[in-house]
Amino acid sequence: MSGFFSKQHSVAQPGYSRWLVPPAALSVHLCIGQAYAFSVFNDPLTRVIGIGTSAPEDWKLTTLGWIFSLAIVFLGLSAAFGGKWLEKVGPRLTMFVAACCFGGGFLISALGVHLHEIWLIYLGYGVIGGIGLGLGYVSPVSTLIKWFPDRRGMATGMAIMGFGGGAMIGAPLSVLLMDQFKSAESVGVVQTFLVMGGLYFCSMLIGALTIRIPPPDWQPAGWTPPLVQNKMITDKHVHIDQALKTPQFYLLWLVLCLNVTAGIGVLGQASVMIQEMFKGSVTPASAAGFVGLLSLFNMGGRFFWSSASDYLGRKNTYFIFFAVGAGLYSTIPTMGMSGNMALFVLLYALIMSMYGGGFSTIPAYLADIFGTRFVGGIHGRLLTAWSTAGVLGPVLVNYIREYQIGQGVAKADAYNVTMYIMAGLLVVGFIANLSIRPVHEKHHMKHGDFDELDGIYPADEAEH
Repeated sequence: MSGFFSKQHSVAQPGYSRWLVPPAALSVHLCIGQAYAFSVFNDPLTRVIGIGTSAPEDWKLTTLGWIFSLAIVFLGLSAAFGGKWLEKVGPRLTMFVAACCFGGGFLISALGVHLHEIWLIYLGYGVIGGIGLGLGYVSPVSTLIKWFPDRRGMATGMAIMGFGGGAMIGAPLSVLLMDQFKSAESVGVVQTFLVMGGLYFCSMLIGALTIRIPPPDWQPAGWTPPLVQNKMITDKHVHIDQALKTPQFYLLWLVLCLNVTAGIGVLGQASVMIQEMFKGSVTPASAAGFVGLLSLFNMGGRFFWSSASDYLGRKNTYFIFFAVGAGLYSTIPTMGMSGNMALFVLLYALIMSMYGGGFSTIPAYLADIFGTRFVGGIHGRLLTAWSTAGVLGPVLVNYIREYQIGQGVAKADAYNVTMYIMAGLLVVGFIANLSIRPVHEKHHMKHGDFDELDGIYPADEAEH
């Protein structure tokens, strides 16, 4: 078993099509993207004992809210600490472990619901499932970049688009299964967790079994590296530990954190926001449709912007995110006061496309700056920016809103200051992106470094 899952055993044989790698990545990302749809379980979980209505012994929403929070925290931690292990053992074993953790997390959570022990759900979905999220998120990325040196952005966009779209499968599937299993004695969550754990494990296992890494010195047929290299795209490699000693890593961390902070803060409040800004004109059902539209643009933006970055350049793509994004955030209060709902929805859709695009473009940006050899591990450590933004964004939106309302500001206007603050954060992100330069050659790995590390990190490719 260990031999089959070894990095060396997963090297592609002659004739293997690189187009089999994106489906393998999608089979993982479409599963772990279910995390964005976990909220569909919140209401049934408050009625596990009372069934029809919540009983005094049932869990409160505040208690259940920690499940998702724990999952995101452990996503960031496992990506940061597991990224280095990924580079050592390869994507196949990492994706298999991710499948065991994510699928197993559902099974442990099902036991927690059955026994009505919340700590088992925290452990199952939050901790173990969260580890599966992190390992599953980063494991296909470096492999895709190595298979598509000619289209790095498009390749990573195909996979990370799946994470954005996973909720569109997970939400209706969860509701369908709960409706199928619910009865006078059960809300159907236990059985749903068991089925989804099994389904997601099988799908992710298929990805783990079909993933392959390219042999040393592999290049796409008919493609050769351009003679005139973009100065922002290196043909050298920076070790994962050395990357943390460069200013470029921390500037890119700031770039991702600020872009995600601005987007995730308003994404979580989108339904409430449109109903309060256009009070009486938007029903809860319409607001739900608005959130669904934002999810589509979030998913589509992951593929569109990362693919466009292959032509625009990664740095220029982020310039668009920050410059246009700051302008859009600054315009939203005016749109709300003018009552122009159609334009308001369009602006938000564009913002969400760039929010998603920030996630899918950053792996290719990292490969450009640090090389491809350790990009999976470096990407994992950079995802701590996501964990930070996941706390910072909602806190800014929620607390500033509450403060504004407490000062007597109408609910429809309570988001204005927040929008201007988000625009300001994007201006800071613009400056951070502007400051990024090629990594100094002192950080590049030398030929001897590769020889020394071959026993620890078996080479995917020779140094250029």
